Amino acid sequence: MSASIAAIHVAKKQLGLDDNTYRAKLARITGKQSVKDMNEEERQKVLTVFRKEGFAPAPAARRVDGRQKLTGKYAKKLQALWIAAWNLGIVRDRDDKALIAFVKRQTGIDHTRFLVYADDAKRAIEALKSWINREAGVPYGNTNGYAWLAADGAKVAWAQWKILMPGAGLLVRKGFDSEVAKLTGRAMLQEVTAADWQIVMNRFGDRIRAERGRSGDLPVSRGA
Repeated sequence: MSASIAAIHVAKKQLGLDDNTYRAKLARITGKQSVKDMNEEERQKVLTVFRKEGFAPAPAARRVDGRQKLTGKYAKKLQALWIAAWNLGIVRDRDDKALIAFVKRQTGIDHTRFLVYADDAKRAIEALKSWINREAGVPYGNTNGYAWLAADGAKVAWAQWKILMPGAGLLVRKGFDSEVAKLTGRAMLQEVTAADWQIVMNRFGDRIRAERGRSGDLPVSRGA
């Protein structure tokens, strides 16, 4: 779905147009009742009319550092996966622009704020999960029978530990439990929260990048 189609759908919702009114308006402007049948010039005509009628695209939000904040219904999920990939050493560029470029390659959509349909977002999310699983063995959707591995953060942290400690296995978690406890203050892995796992992932990510800087690419350890 193109950016202009997404913008028109946002305008429809913002202007409170029901389906019949919306399609009648499209037909008056372009002679076509569906934006999918229009070319880009026709879609821009529709947007021009909608702007005159009060449509005002939301300004891009900015972070405290002045840069644009990633926005959209699925932006938070995509960004969490992208940062996980960065902390695993798979992604070399943490910047949101790199994530947006990835999303565009997977969906053809220019920005996360234009991801309004679940099937479009799913293509990008599943592609990113598959990449992370293939390169780092993160078992999304699988706990291997361990309750503490239910959280995605736990899956990523465990995959990071296997990168840092080649040969580590679930039956012999030497050092992992104590390191997580030191970083989070939680005595049991089952007590670690999503926010705690983020702390662990960030710290392990720092170590992975430091090791890579000293010795080149670290081997990715897969397996249980």
